[in-house]
Amino acid sequence: MSPAAGKDAPLRVPPNCSRCQVGRAAWTKPRVDFCYDCLPGGPFALPPCSACASMKNYFSQGLCERCHPRSPERLGSCKGCLAWGVYPQRNWMCSSCRWWQTHYPKGVCDYCGRESWIAEQGACRLCLEQARMLQEPGRSLDIAGANKYGQQLFFANMVFQRPRTPRLKSANGWKTPGGWGRPGPPPKKLTLTEWVQPVLIDVPPDPEMLRQKAFIENSELTRYCAAIVGEHAEKFGWSTRQRNDVIPSLRLLQTLRDSPTAKIRASDVLQLPRYAGNIVSTIDVLAAADLLIEDRPRPIEVYFANKTNALPPVMREQLDIWRGVMLDGATTAPRQRSRDPLTVRNHIRAIAPAVKAWAEAGHQSLAEITAAQVRAALPGTPVQLALVERGMRSLFKTLKARKLVFANPARGLKSTKLNGTIPLPLNTELIREKLNSPHPAVALAVALVAFYALTAKQVSELLLTDIVDGRLTLDGRSIPLAAPVRERLARWLDYRQTKWPNSQNPHLLIHQRSALRLMAANRTYPWQEAGIRPQKIREDRILAEVHATGGDARRISDLFGLSIEGTNRYLGALEHPDLTSPGTPHPRPLTP
Repeated sequence: MSPAAGKDAPLRVPPNCSRCQVGRAAWTKPRVDFCYDCLPGGPFALPPCSACASMKNYFSQGLCERCHPRSPERLGSCKGCLAWGVYPQRNWMCSSCRWWQTHYPKGVCDYCGRESWIAEQGACRLCLEQARMLQEPGRSLDIAGANKYGQQLFFANMVFQRPRTPRLKSANGWKTPGGWGRPGPPPKKLTLTEWVQPVLIDVPPDPEMLRQKAFIENSELTRYCAAIVGEHAEKFGWSTRQRNDVIPSLRLLQTLRDSPTAKIRASDVLQLPRYAGNIVSTIDVLAAADLLIEDRPRPIEVYFANKTNALPPVMREQLDIWRGVMLDGATTAPRQRSRDPLTVRNHIRAIAPAVKAWAEAGHQSLAEITAAQVRAALPGTPVQLALVERGMRSLFKTLKARKLVFANPARGLKSTKLNGTIPLPLNTELIREKLNSPHPAVALAVALVAFYALTAKQVSELLLTDIVDGRLTLDGRSIPLAAPVRERLARWLDYRQTKWPNSQNPHLLIHQRSALRLMAANRTYPWQEAGIRPQKIREDRILAEVHATGGDARRISDLFGLSIEGTNRYLGALEHPDLTSPGTPHPRPLTP
C-alpha cells in the first residue's frame, strides 16, 4: 500500500513496527503494522510535517514528533510556572512544580490571579521566581513590586544562580585573640555593668549602616553567646536556618545596645524585624546567658494604655495607680492581694466609657466626681450594670485608701446580681464529628474534654508524664483512659514524633511555635481549628453525668472537681422546666 492510498484516512501510531521496532508508522484502514521503511513496495520517503515542514522524525497524521499533540516528544509549557520545555510523560509539569504540588495547597495567587499551588506568602512559583530574580542583595522579597509590570518566563528544569547577599568586610580586618579576621575563642566570663549612660537625643540608626557594621562585629558578647546558640540548637532541635538567624541578630544587638558592657533590653530585641533579625529565639538565648533585661510591657498594660492615652494627665495618673495595685497588689496598709489580669481587663473595659465621658465634660481629676455622676454613668442592661458597679467600687475604694480622692462616690452602690446561665446539652453528632477529625490534635483535645470534662487550661497544660500506663493523673486524681481516647492519643503521638522528632517540649499538645521551646501552647489551640468551644463540650459531659446519676451532688463534685456553687448550677438544670418539657433533647452517653 502506498502512502497516497491512506492520505485522507486517520493515522494511528502503533507502539513499534512489527519488523524493525521503529515507532514511526503509517496506520490506515485496513490496519498495517509497518513503518514507511518497511511497507511493502518501499521504502518510501517520509512526508514533510504539515506544521513545521520538517523532513525528520515523522510521527502521524502529517505531523512530526515535535508537532503532534500526542507525541511523547512534544514540548509544552508547565502547568504550574508556565516554564517552556516539559513533556506529557511528566503531566506537563517541571521538576520544581511536581515538588510544589506535594507540599503546597492549590488556590488563587494573590499577585497574578492564576490558579496554581500557593506557598506561605500567598504567591505561586512563577511570582516567587520573578521576585527572587529582581531581589536586591540584603533586601527581603518584594513580590508585589516584582510582579507589577509583568513576569519573565524561563526554561523548565534549569538551575538558577540567585544573587546572594555579599559579606561586607573591613578594609584592614579586625584583630581578636584568634588572629586577624578570626573570631577567636569565646570568653569564659562577661564583664557587665549596671550603669548605662542615658542618651541625650534618641536618633534611630540607619538600617544599611547598621547591617554593614553588624557584619564585621566581633565582640565578646557574640563569641560568648555562640556556644549557647549551639547548645539551644542541639537541645531543642533548631533548624539550620533558625540557628543562622540568631547569630546576626546578636551582632545587631551588640551594635544597638547603649554601651559595650550593658545588658540587652527586651524592648531592643523587639526592634530587630526592621533589620531582618529574629525575636523569640534571640530572647531565649539572651535569657539563658543571663544577659536579658525584661522590660516588655504586659498585654494588660498595653490594653490599659490604649484605653487611657486620651485622658487628662492627673486622671491618667490616678488610673495608673489603681491598675498597679490591682495587678501587683499592695504590701503596705491598706494591703490588697493582686487580681487576675483578666479581672483587671474586665474592670478597665467596664469603666472606660464613663471615665472618658467625664474627661470630655471637662473634669481633670477623679476627685471631682460625685456620687450622682457615678449613678448617672451606670448602664441600663443588667450584665453591663453589674460589671460597671464592680469596676467603680474597686476604682474609688483604692483611690480613697491612697488618699487620692476626698470621698468615695461609689460608697453605698448596690450590687446587681448577675443572672446565672443554664448549661445546655450539645448536639452529639457535632461532638462525634470532631472526635473523628483528620487533625490528630483536634481529635485528642475533643476526646479529653468529651470523656473527662477537662477545661481548656487543663488540656493546654497537660504534660507527657501525666499519662502513664493508660491512666491520666490530674489534680491528684488517677483517671483510666478509655479505648477511644487511647487510640487518638497514639495517633497524636505518632504525628508529633514524625513532625517534630527533636522537640524537647514536655507538654502533650504542641504546635509549630512551641515545638522548639518549652512553653505550653495557648488555650485556643487547637479549638480555633476545631470550630467548637471546649466549655460547651465540658457542660454537655457534666450534664450527661448528672442525668446518669440522678443528680448525685457528691459524685459530681468529686468526679469533676467542682465547687458547691458549680455543682448546684448543673443540678439546677436537672429539673429546669424548660429542659423537662416534651421534645427537649437530653444529653446522651457518648460512644465513638
